[in-house]
Amino acid sequence: MSAFTIYGRPGCGYCYMAQRALESAGHEYQYIDMYREGLSKEDLAERLGKPIRTVPQIVHGDKYIGGFMELRSYLPSL
Repeated sequence: MSAFTIYGRPGCGYCYMAQRALESAGHEYQYIDMYREGLSKEDLAERLGKPIRTVPQIVHGDKYIGGFMELRSYLPSL
């Protein structure tokens, strides 16, 4: 199964909850700290092909999931 990618920032509660949700469900993920990587919301929007207003932004393999609430809805379908 493809791994998840979480784009987030330090101090983001929803980013933390997304990581915990994936760990609890036994899914592998990569966390990308946007500040550490020098990624702006505009950079991420270009990378994902979607306008970005909030973090986290979550991708499963090549499939765009969205934020934490979308992840919660998506996980039971796996």
